[in-house]
Amino acid sequence: MGAMPVLDTIVPVLITILRFVVVIGILILVHELGHFFVARWTGVGVERFSIGFGPVLLRWRGKETEYALSAIPMGGYVKMMGEESPIEGGGGPVIDPARSFALKPLWARFLIVFAGPAMNLIMAAVIFSVVLAGLGRAVWPATVGKIVANSPAAAAGLHVGDTIVAINGRSVGYWDDVDQAVAQSAGKPLELRVRRDSAESTLSVTPRLRAVADPIFRDPHETWDIGASVQGLPLITSVSPRSPAERGGLKPNDVVVAVGDQPMRSPDDLLETIRARPATAFTMTVEREGKRLTLTVTPDPVKERTPSGDEITVGKIQAGLALKADHFVPYGAGPAIYHGILRTWDMTVLTAKGLWKLASRQIELSNIGGPIQIATETTRQANEGFLSVAVFVAFISINLGVLNLLPIPMLDGGHLLFFVIEAVLGRPLSLRKREVAQQVGFVLLMMLMVFALYNDLTRLNVFKFFQ
Repeated sequence: MGAMPVLDTIVPVLITILRFVVVIGILILVHELGHFFVARWTGVGVERFSIGFGPVLLRWRGKETEYALSAIPMGGYVKMMGEESPIEGGGGPVIDPARSFALKPLWARFLIVFAGPAMNLIMAAVIFSVVLAGLGRAVWPATVGKIVANSPAAAAGLHVGDTIVAINGRSVGYWDDVDQAVAQSAGKPLELRVRRDSAESTLSVTPRLRAVADPIFRDPHETWDIGASVQGLPLITSVSPRSPAERGGLKPNDVVVAVGDQPMRSPDDLLETIRARPATAFTMTVEREGKRLTLTVTPDPVKERTPSGDEITVGKIQAGLALKADHFVPYGAGPAIYHGILRTWDMTVLTAKGLWKLASRQIELSNIGGPIQIATETTRQANEGFLSVAVFVAFISINLGVLNLLPIPMLDGGHLLFFVIEAVLGRPLSLRKREVAQQVGFVLLMMLMVFALYNDLTRLNVFKFFQ
């Protein structure tokens, strides 16, 4: 009997570790296969292909290459023949020059190194494409859920509940069609055919340029807008650990029906309600698995700059928010691949932007996460279903690809930087200079890993036991 509580504690931890190892292992395997296949394609011999570092747990030998599975699942490597030139390395084994990495043309070496991060990005595009092909595109009826006061929509006489059936004589099927027409309007008037209470009428609305903040980094940008948004219930997509949302009892896939006695008709309604109530508790009615629950949430007060540069205090609950899909429209194979690639590109740009903001201290360094956070989030996504795990793996794969392209020695991006310098100088850097750079890069990476682990442990409140 006494063993059961211990097992109840240990088993979930072991499952979390196993999930982490599987996810990281897949990403590392894909990354190293990129190096491996392009090396083979360009005629470079491969001495060892290893997943993991440290003591070898399992090994087997192919015709030319030794394949190994090692104990520390935090990386991997492809050891190629003649990675350093025989002249610089000195005293090494005799290698067929035609199979030597160091003696290959610069373009071949560049491709071999670039192939690792590229494979991670390709993997993400494949996952997104498959998910989109299977799930389809989320769509909503072109019904107005919110009208901004003093907006072009309000001036034109558009009402909440109106359904837009045509724009400039072209039939409208979903709200996406409305967004596209407004975005492409360039400020020219749009003729809307609107259905209201079974009667149709024609309205003219002129989009205006409006400064808005993007939902991730709150960076200001201008967009064409009519001041109307789609009707639909807000959906909680994710909840950050130890956040106001988690403390209030919110869970992923909760559908927010009302705040207090105010019904929610769009995610904008909920977002505005939260932002307007920093450090102020309010009740929230949600639908969860067919039941309605009333929760109390208190947003954290957070200082933020408006698009005009003013500093304000807003409420945040640290939860992902989306519009609950009305239904899904299937993608064909071609559109699914196109949108999968587009989604990967958008996420790659977003990741690079986030890294820059971290480096320039526009984002707190406490946002950096390590293996514990990845393991915890993997378990969280697994509880939400296979599709959530797949999208999460794609996201981590993009992060891994972008991180490896950073121009830091020890990373693929550092090697690519050496190749660029070689192309400019007409000769490679000396072995000694590269060794020093690698040592500096190793120290930087170790410091980053320790800092990420510190952040992970801080999130788990581990250090409170030592205070």
